[in-house]
Amino acid sequence: MPKISACIISYNEEAKIEDCLKSLLPVADEIIVVDSLSTDRTREIAGQYTDRIFEQPFLGHVEQKNLAVEKAGYDWILSLDCDERLDETLTASILAIKDHLDNASAYRMARKTFYVYRWLNHCWYPDMKVRLFDRRKARWGGINPHDRVEVQSGEVRTLSGDILHYSFDSISDHLKTLDNFTEIGAREIISRGKSVSVLDPFTHGFWTFFRTLVVKRGFLDGFAGWVVSVLSGMHAFVKYSKVITFRRHNKAE
Repeated sequence: MPKISACIISYNEEAKIEDCLKSLLPVADEIIVVDSLSTDRTREIAGQYTDRIFEQPFLGHVEQKNLAVEKAGYDWILSLDCDERLDETLTASILAIKDHLDNASAYRMARKTFYVYRWLNHCWYPDMKVRLFDRRKARWGGINPHDRVEVQSGEVRTLSGDILHYSFDSISDHLKTLDNFTEIGAREIISRGKSVSVLDPFTHGFWTFFRTLVVKRGFLDGFAGWVVSVLSGMHAFVKYSKVITFRRHNKAE
């Protein structure tokens, strides 16, 4: 039977990491935690579930997750964020195929988000993610902070069940993350030399809002769906606006 290394990156996640680690125990043969120098009880809590804890100043989401993969003792990697956990159906799905993992290169699964006070059944669902993969055939890639597993070769299969994502406890939390992620995203665009016009904040912002509210039927998620749609559009608007203002500021100096 192939063995699975569960890989987690963390920073000040004492409120959520334990439920994440508990959900991994039935399927993981080892748990790897790469911690970005937490100042709370994150490492102490993680130490109750694994002795494979490594400290590393934050390198970036993609880089930090690939480092965790490198620390793993087994080739099959199951990756979760600290605010995620496996539901019972997904746990059963992984156990059912564990003897035959090598029939594919990677496995994707749906992610369902709990937003402030309710589950989102439309806005960000099913939000399919590849999270179980053979590191010999796949690795973390994408543009920070929007990392994704990139499969180089072989088949990707879909598992039943959900990753349960306990995202934001309040709108204030969402706004703080929006500011942080747009800063990272804007700097990635700048570092890649991507051209951005003055229309991009508006076109990207509006399309993201429309796609979330109408195309994904976010309006069926009630008031929370409207909030998520507006803030998703704002995320895109702010990210591209930061690129423009940063470049103009540098030219003015």
